[in-house]
Amino acid sequence: MGKVTGFMEFQRLSEAYEAPQARSKHYKEFVMSLSDGDAKTQGARCMDCGIPFCNNGCPVNNIIPDWNDLVYRGNYREALDTLHSTNNFPEFTGRVCPAPCESACTLGINSDPVGIKSIEHFIIDKGWESGWIAPQPALVKTGKKVAVVGSGPAGLAAAQQLARIGHDVTVFEKSDRVGGLLRYGIPDFKMEKSHIDRRVEQMEAEGVTFRTGILIGKDFPVNVNNGAKKTIFPEDLKNDFDAIVIAGGAEQPRDLPVPGRELKGVHFAMDFLPQQNKVNAGDKVKDQILAGGKHVVVIGGGDTGSDCVGTSNRQGAASISQFELMPQPPEQENKEMVWPYWPTKLRTSSSHEEGCDRDWAVATKRLEGKNGKVEKLIAARVEWKDGKMQEVPNSEFEMKADLVFLAMGFVSPVSQVLDAFGVDKDARGNAKATTDGDGCYHTSVDKVFAAGDMRRGQSLVVWAIREGRQCARAVDEYLMGASVLPR
Repeated sequence: MGKVTGFMEFQRLSEAYEAPQARSKHYKEFVMSLSDGDAKTQGARCMDCGIPFCNNGCPVNNIIPDWNDLVYRGNYREALDTLHSTNNFPEFTGRVCPAPCESACTLGINSDPVGIKSIEHFIIDKGWESGWIAPQPALVKTGKKVAVVGSGPAGLAAAQQLARIGHDVTVFEKSDRVGGLLRYGIPDFKMEKSHIDRRVEQMEAEGVTFRTGILIGKDFPVNVNNGAKKTIFPEDLKNDFDAIVIAGGAEQPRDLPVPGRELKGVHFAMDFLPQQNKVNAGDKVKDQILAGGKHVVVIGGGDTGSDCVGTSNRQGAASISQFELMPQPPEQENKEMVWPYWPTKLRTSSSHEEGCDRDWAVATKRLEGKNGKVEKLIAARVEWKDGKMQEVPNSEFEMKADLVFLAMGFVSPVSQVLDAFGVDKDARGNAKATTDGDGCYHTSVDKVFAAGDMRRGQSLVVWAIREGRQCARAVDEYLMGASVLPR
């Protein structure tokens, strides 16, 4: 906890943002970390609640009251060590995590919760600025070799944990750079990619080998980004490594089966977003999808849709509309009913603040155009009764649309990858593996483990880190008979 009476003395202070009109003209991060004094004050608000529900609200079980107290007392180095004890990459979560820990904060029952995410952001930035973060190579090598397929947050977390315990780890990535959906799914204005590059350097110094541009498997679908120039079959990995961790992302997008879907100008969100990230990295992109001067419609109200809004604003779209199939959620949750769980309520992202017309309970009926190019979208209002969707009579309307982005989530990992390994799948198409007990994270195939989106489906960065860490322990137990890695 922080100061005993701090929660009564100090108000929550959010991180400062660059103004929307200014930040929408560039792709750099625009959230400013707390100052030392402000961080201490915010740490002081952590109350002596008795049971820190924030710990359980956090998927990686961050020891939040401890590092809040350490920041309040100015012990930043100890706060960093405490934060790193449960989270390999706080600079990722401190920027893009939706902070379920804050929804579970006891102070949030009748006041503003502790600004946990902003304090985490402060701690990790202070650590890098102060030079406290250094490679931690293993003192003794085990002689065991582990392959990690996928270099997103789950793969990186698993690889770092396994390398630090002494295994020889090789990470395979089908894209041209390391990072997976961290690299090409999250816009730079939310998280600059220098944060990934810095961790890759650290991990290489710890003994991790990265091999990019390599696809593990075969028959990859055309609607999923694939920058591989070489293919390695799973059987070859099994012959060369003592254990394999499948840790790719849930990249199979949900499609929209309506008339006109085939028109030019209708794209999956993940056809659009990675292109801009590549351009920001200095690459030349052939036939880049550009929103400049166009009327953009984003179908899907989640984070990916919000990212399409922010990127379209930066490209100079003439107008941006975003539709969501579900009804508009309440502006304020009923805390007495939902605390300490993640509440359903209206959330307005920084991209929405930059300019976007949002609408709810809207279903797309068809897309129309001329000469094979989309020109308008025909939609209708819907209402939900007894869990079933019904169209509202006489509610059909049309909207001008030069670009339509489909951002309705992801249905599963790429099935071809799992099929190539021959692992059993659950009803949702994910790799089937438990998370507890003997053999956790182990698939139906010997030596093959699964973690992150590959095992649980589309989820958060913080859940991927948790699963990567837990999977690393399971792999270490499999190889060595026991493990000192934390779960």
